[in-house]
Amino acid sequence: MERGLTLLVAALMLFVAPGVKGTAHLSFANNTQVNITRAGCGVSKLCVETPGKCDPAGNTTCLFASVVASAPMAPNGTNLSIELRGNSLGYIALGLAVNASEGTTMLFVCAQNRSDNGTFFFRTMQRNNTDAALSPTETRVTEIRGLVTGDVIQCEFNVPSLNATNTRSSASTTFTVLLGTGTFDGNALGPFNISLNSGLLNIADPANNVATTAAPTTMNSTTTSGASSVLHPHALPLLLCVLTLFVKQRA
Repeated sequence: MERGLTLLVAALMLFVAPGVKGTAHLSFANNTQVNITRAGCGVSKLCVETPGKCDPAGNTTCLFASVVASAPMAPNGTNLSIELRGNSLGYIALGLAVNASEGTTMLFVCAQNRSDNGTFFFRTMQRNNTDAALSPTETRVTEIRGLVTGDVIQCEFNVPSLNATNTRSSASTTFTVLLGTGTFDGNALGPFNISLNSGLLNIADPANNVATTAAPTTMNSTTTSGASSVLHPHALPLLLCVLTLFVKQRA
């Protein structure tokens, strides 16, 4: 059974305890207009996925996320529009970390509650990068939309005014992007199992993680003329004259 839920969130997402749904005012409506594809990857949006180059619109397993970032502006940071798609009977999540080995990660969780007929829900959490412990956090998120179809979870949401630096005089968009999954028992989120660690990326640059191809090596003019086996047109009459003179002398 396909169930889509649109969550219209205008207020701060608040969470009162680990594993407890947020107390923010949410408006639920049946909706299936969440359609995540690779269109625009590397051009208009930064994409990360595992397995590499997998198709989020296909029927195969694909953990995929895309990020569209506005131009960063101090002290407000940048606004992000995020798509997330993956296979899980619990939750999928995207994490943003300045340093994935220390400090904390902002974790955006899209999940399904199997004890409530597979309904979609959304949470923000904080991950301690030292011991991997999860705790509730307050992160402003707007325009949340979610769709659950079997074990496929899709969601879209916006994160306003995000900054990777604490310096209000500058704005940074360099983060490590983490993708992963976890379990949900209807009450508490299980550990966040990381499937992809992107390393540091400038998430405002859609092509930041796109491999570049070296330009083909061009031969210089001396090499080109010396290596060519094709006669230039103006050389042909001269060659014919030489051959004609040689034949007459032989005769």
